[in-house]
Amino acid sequence: MSTLKQKTQKDRRIARVRAIVIGTADRPRLSVVRSLKHISAQLIDDAAGRTIAAVKDLDIAEKDRKGKTKTEIALQMGKLIAERGKTQGVDHAVFDRRDKRYHGRVKAVADGAREGGLIF
Repeated sequence: MSTLKQKTQKDRRIARVRAIVIGTADRPRLSVVRSLKHISAQLIDDAAGRTIAAVKDLDIAEKDRKGKTKTEIALQMGKLIAERGKTQGVDHAVFDRRDKRYHGRVKAVADGAREGGLIF
């Protein structure tokens, strides 16, 4: 066994997506991170190396989350990240799904961001 860190399949999938998706000041990268329980999204300017706006599922009020599915919460998150991006002057973005497939909660965040006025 080698002592060098070997890239896992997950690392290779992330690198494959990131080779294509690059965020700039004009079109920041909308990065979506999903786990089994939670989901978060960030608008990132890779050129400057800074986060423009961020949102996570816990940012949505408890009363708004009550009785809703994780996918419905992800849709609300998309609208919220678009709203926060608009306040920072962002209207275009590139979508970074990381190592996840584009369906379910990841797709719901993208759809919510589009409904909120963000253009991919």
